[in-house]
Amino acid sequence: MYPDIRIEGDNHPPTPINRYLGNFFSYFKLLAITLVVSGQNPFPILGLVTPRAWIWSQENKIFSCLMAFFLSNMLETYFLSTGAFEITLNDVPIWSKLQSGYVPNIQEVFQILDNHIKMNQVDQMSFSSP
Repeated sequence: MYPDIRIEGDNHPPTPINRYLGNFFSYFKLLAITLVVSGQNPFPILGLVTPRAWIWSQENKIFSCLMAFFLSNMLETYFLSTGAFEITLNDVPIWSKLQSGYVPNIQEVFQILDNHIKMNQVDQMSFSSP
């Protein structure tokens, strides 16, 4: 339908604080799983009383590792995803989910593209020199 249009995809970068929090949860996940699997109790080293949750995690290692993995992944994804969906045509932005608040359906995308292509054709015809 649009043979001359080049389509590219890219990730919109998160804010610096969200990137920091996402990376924190990524490393936290690895640390938590390593501690659960190894059986090492970090609380006496930190001068803290061992919580009942830690004792439970040592009795249920597989479930604890799965829970740490999925919860940390959920938080990591939450902080690293921006929800951006941007459309540009010839380096000119024509749609932004961040500004509009929603992703257009496919018919809207085609209508937006048609309108911008027609406007560009009219601009080129009206400003071309004879």
